[in-house]
Amino acid sequence: MRAETLKGHLDGILLAVLETGPRHGYAIMEALRVRSDGQVDLPTGTVYPALHRLERAGLIEANWSEASGRRRRVYQLTPAGHRALDTERSSWRDFSAAVSALLQPAAPAVSPS
Repeated sequence: MRAETLKGHLDGILLAVLETGPRHGYAIMEALRVRSDGQVDLPTGTVYPALHRLERAGLIEANWSEASGRRRRVYQLTPAGHRALDTERSSWRDFSAAVSALLQPAAPAVSPS
């Protein structure tokens, strides 16, 4: 799935991946791939700018950690991020229901008698 297809939903998807706990960038991208059965495989050039945007908005926070002698940034949801995720889920349910209704086959038009 191309990044353009996710436009408008990427932030919510990233927040959802971080809901289970802190992750570094590569682990976030891997979680996107695994949880979507390989359908969402985004490049770093898409994921990291979105993470930085979410951090500037106060929805996630990042801290440096060290593992196996390597430093990496680990991202996690803030309380505001949890609230934003709840809002995103509600909006998604409404949007999804509306699009699903529109994509259903239309009932045949009734002609006047």
